[in-house]
Amino acid sequence: MKPISILSVLHSRLVRTTAAIALACTSLVTVTHIVHADSPKTAAEYTADPAAMLDGYRHVEAASVSDALEQLLHEKHYMSHRMQSIFPTKFAGTALTVKLVKQENHDPDALSGMLKAIDSGSPGSVYVMQVEDGADIAGMGGLMGTAMFARGFAGAVIDGGVRDLPQLKKIGFPVYATGPVPSTSVTHYRFGGMNVPVDCDGVKVAANDIIVADQDGVVVVPRERAAEILVLAQKLDNSEHSMYPFIEKFHSIQEAVKQFGRI
Repeated sequence: MKPISILSVLHSRLVRTTAAIALACTSLVTVTHIVHADSPKTAAEYTADPAAMLDGYRHVEAASVSDALEQLLHEKHYMSHRMQSIFPTKFAGTALTVKLVKQENHDPDALSGMLKAIDSGSPGSVYVMQVEDGADIAGMGGLMGTAMFARGFAGAVIDGGVRDLPQLKKIGFPVYATGPVPSTSVTHYRFGGMNVPVDCDGVKVAANDIIVADQDGVVVVPRERAAEILVLAQKLDNSEHSMYPFIEKFHSIQEAVKQFGRI
């Protein structure tokens, strides 16, 4: 019988040990993945954790939020095609509302409340402004946008015009408005209130409502129903996103609708 060398024995043991360690590491990775896998939150959990709820809205599509609102509330809560973003964007945050009333004046403090409102905003706020009869009036521009950006606002939605687009694009501050105009509200408008109910492009907005915006448009979620709306919107999102590869594979949208019940 040929003698077995010590080196051969050691090599054999090393191979077995290495294989065992690799198997253990693989099992550990698998278990870790399972333990930390995300699971859908309930409406009650979102209600108890507003920060998590807002983060959820940042990742769901505005179209799914709009559909969820229609299904649960049977109401229109989306703004029209008139509200356009100055560049492709996606954001969500809590509404800080401001109203400007049309009134010719020479009062240097006529708009001071508007500026105070900006300086009172916190990170994650969305500046929602109603400019009375303001399609040709810039409700905000580069100075206000820079202040909002510095304070961590998520974005702004102006039922009126916007100006200083080069500065707003330079800092990357997202704004929805009825369009760019070079005009000013100074001497033509007066501050009408902060965190008061406003009508923004035909949609009622109250302070602390959740604003969801992406390339499809702007949706307003009533704060008191925000948790259940989010849960349904997430389900609609997941269903639709699952349909894309199904349609690509089977070349049939009819079969996809039968399978997922979503269109």
